[in-house]
Amino acid sequence: MEERIGNCCVRDVTTVASGATVAEASTLMRQKHIGALVIVDSGGKPVGMLTDRDIVIEVVATGLAPEAVKVSEIVQRQLVPVSAEATLAEAVRLMSVNGVRRMPVVDAGGRLVGIISLDDVLRHLVGPLVAVADLAARERRYESVARP
Repeated sequence: MEERIGNCCVRDVTTVASGATVAEASTLMRQKHIGALVIVDSGGKPVGMLTDRDIVIEVVATGLAPEAVKVSEIVQRQLVPVSAEATLAEAVRLMSVNGVRRMPVVDAGGRLVGIISLDDVLRHLVGPLVAVADLAARERRYESVARP
């Protein structure tokens, strides 16, 4: 059975309210050493994703004052959440179709439970791929022991 996203996502998600300023969000990103924040409503449900790229393209490059711009004003993309019950393959398909590298992971009620990134997906795929790549060498070792 394929692993569910809820079992392999990062559960410690840094969030920001939609009314926070870009300066506040940037400070939080620096403090946590992360490149994205999930924007949440007052009930804690994800409503957007703010990336360091959003800040550079929408605020820095246009000369806006980060302390005068709300995060909700610069987020351009529609949020693409993924269910915690989705498989890794379903999450990869969603990422690919929507051109996103990060997705908030939500429960059946739409509440935030984690975040999954392309890097997380790659980490989960590497183990099985290494096992497949090593198969021929293991087969040769087995044969050399079984048939000296």
